[in-house]
Amino acid sequence: MKVLLFLAILIIIVLAIVLIRRSSATNQQTRLEDARADAQRWYERLGGQVMNLHGDEPAARQALSDASERYNAAGGQLQQASTVRQYELARESALEGLQYVRAARVAMGIDPGPDLPALASAQGAGQLTREREVSVQGHAYKAGPQPGPDTPYYYPGGRVQGRPVPAGWYSTPVWKTALGAGAGVLGGMLIFDALFSPGFADPGMSYAEGYQDAAQDFGGDDFGGGDPGGGDWGGGDFGDFGDF
Repeated sequence: MKVLLFLAILIIIVLAIVLIRRSSATNQQTRLEDARADAQRWYERLGGQVMNLHGDEPAARQALSDASERYNAAGGQLQQASTVRQYELARESALEGLQYVRAARVAMGIDPGPDLPALASAQGAGQLTREREVSVQGHAYKAGPQPGPDTPYYYPGGRVQGRPVPAGWYSTPVWKTALGAGAGVLGGMLIFDALFSPGFADPGMSYAEGYQDAAQDFGGDDFGGGDPGGGDWGGGDFGDFGDF
């Protein structure tokens, strides 16, 4: 009798384990399918915009070129994706491309369209709210919230070499220089210091004053919560920016 009771309990335990594993596998498959569908949806939306938009303005052409590059990147990621995380990365690439599309539409003077989900890589980076101009090693660099003849390069915001770089329009794609190697990295960091640290760019301004000025330029609270003395602008870990 005891043996039968033991066997019955054992069978119940085994069945419970099997059901739990099946449920877990089903949930995982559902998450995978949802992630794939979400990434595919944004990828197809980006493709439609890239194929149908054409701009003559330099800023619009550059933004559309960057959008096309992200479209190709997202397509390659989708083809190789087999995990939820990989589909999330493909989705992020597609959303980056759509941010460039919005920028191109702004440069063309047309409605940028509905807001997009926030980029994980741009969290905490803020955005430029007024024009800035600095000189580094004899070269002038400009940045601002709107496209113009001197600022044709759009950046959706993110972290470059650990430094938060706000969304906005720039005179040169300094983030690409900083992602390179050798002397280019140092040059890119000097440009970032000058553009984003008014205390560095203006000898007559104290660092604390410069930091507060920067916080206003980048949208106020987006640069709050950091430690000016320690170089932590915004705090936190905002993901792996290397995929950019």
